[in-house]
Amino acid sequence: MDLSLSTRTVGDRTVVEVGGEIDVYTAPKLREQLVELVNDGSFHLVVDMEGVDFLDSTGLGVLVGGLKRVRAHEGSLRLVCNQERILKIFRITGLTKVFPIHNSVEEAVAATD
Repeated sequence: MDLSLSTRTVGDRTVVEVGGEIDVYTAPKLREQLVELVNDGSFHLVVDMEGVDFLDSTGLGVLVGGLKRVRAHEGSLRLVCNQERILKIFRITGLTKVFPIHNSVEEAVAATD
């Protein structure tokens, strides 16, 4: 399966909608998108993972890298994920303590954490 990416602006946040699988083959595409957004001055990102079917350690690494990138500019990276199988990966790896994870884009955009 391939990875689909689209971006839109909601308020002062840039929402990256991700669909498909984030794995060793597709993760570089997501990394490029995040790097490009930060380079263009978007430091408050919401990664909408509602359409993600699969996430591996390479994908987790890309998300952590994106978080480090935005934090270097006093920014934030929030995740939208409500699928139990994907949330379980974040819990097992302890990344629920690192990423604010929300149930909807609206909730993530409104959050002040």
